[in-house]
Amino acid sequence: MSSSAAARAATRHRSAPGILRWGAAIAGVLLRLTTRTRSTGGHHLPASGSFIVASNHLSAADPVVLGHFLAAHGAPPHFLAKHSLFGVPVLGRLLRAGGQIPVHRNSSRAGDSLVAARRALAAGHCVVVYPEGTFTTDPKLWPMAGRSGVGRLALASGRPVIPVGHWGVQNLLARGGRLPKICPRPRIEIRAGAPVELSDLYGREDPAAAREATDRIMAAITDVVAELRGEPAPPGPQQ
Repeated sequence: MSSSAAARAATRHRSAPGILRWGAAIAGVLLRLTTRTRSTGGHHLPASGSFIVASNHLSAADPVVLGHFLAAHGAPPHFLAKHSLFGVPVLGRLLRAGGQIPVHRNSSRAGDSLVAARRALAAGHCVVVYPEGTFTTDPKLWPMAGRSGVGRLALASGRPVIPVGHWGVQNLLARGGRLPKICPRPRIEIRAGAPVELSDLYGREDPAAAREATDRIMAAITDVVAELRGEPAPPGPQQ
């Protein structure tokens, strides 16, 4: 996207399909009933225009917590989600109706999601990426190294990237779990950090630039998670 097109997108008012508004309202009620959720850093989220959110990934419940946080700050999210979810009865229809973006990993259509994500950003939306591509497999649940797609999207679109970390969702629904644990109500914290500095990389489309952008984004996410956990992260990205 050209700088002038990016500027026009930044001035557009974010709108949301009715299904997203209803989903956010329902998620809010469920979270209040089943968890003790505390959010901070909302002032880092742009008040208008498009931006990218990049977050750590602990649990299948992550999108509920993150989606509610973003919607509550006026940024209804458009998630990049694995395409198999779109084939699930009812869920797939809801995802499509809500403007979510399917990701076809390891296929000839793998690049389609970035095209769709750039289109959503150009329309003024908030696009959410889990750069790790899956739940973290780190034994202590630290963020892993990110895939370079988020770096490519950031540099191609020129839009701000907001790192978001959360902690405690794994106590609500563990990785691979089917039923949430709500007694006692788990404590969940979610925090947005300052935009990741990428301006020196804009205008570049080479793999090295995408890798550098991705590493900066993952480092920012990890810093936020470390703040929430109250402990330093281990050195270097976790594999």
